[in-house]
Amino acid sequence: MRGYFAIGSERISKPMNLGALMRTANAFGASFVFSINAEHRLRAAYQADTSKTAGQVPYYQWDNVDEMQLPRGCQMVGIELTDDAVMLPTFRHPPQAAYMLGPEKGDLSPDILARCDHVVKIPTKCSRSRPQIVSAQAHAGSHP
Repeated sequence: MRGYFAIGSERISKPMNLGALMRTANAFGASFVFSINAEHRLRAAYQADTSKTAGQVPYYQWDNVDEMQLPRGCQMVGIELTDDAVMLPTFRHPPQAAYMLGPEKGDLSPDILARCDHVVKIPTKCSRSRPQIVSAQAHAGSHP
């Protein structure tokens, strides 16, 4: 595989979900993991990451989208249920990508969506159903 990918989330609020994000990034070979506007208590959430990803995969935390600095050439791919989103199975993945997941109970913010180069959605049985964060991470991580 050429290129790289990263997995991140916006407004993550639970230590176990940050731990799941880190474990997923590690399990699927992500080059880095990141969060934007995460609950500040989560900065000490490494205990929730049983695979000890922090020692193997860099973790970046930015307070807002304006602070976020992705590597040159890296395209941000939002995972969101929008009308114009491309279905994940038909999406052509960029060789350098950062996959952005929304918060546990919410949508990607307008600022994040504006920054995304692409928006994809994961097919679900119920069109109104939001995929759980871990499922979305696993699906995104298995496709690059």
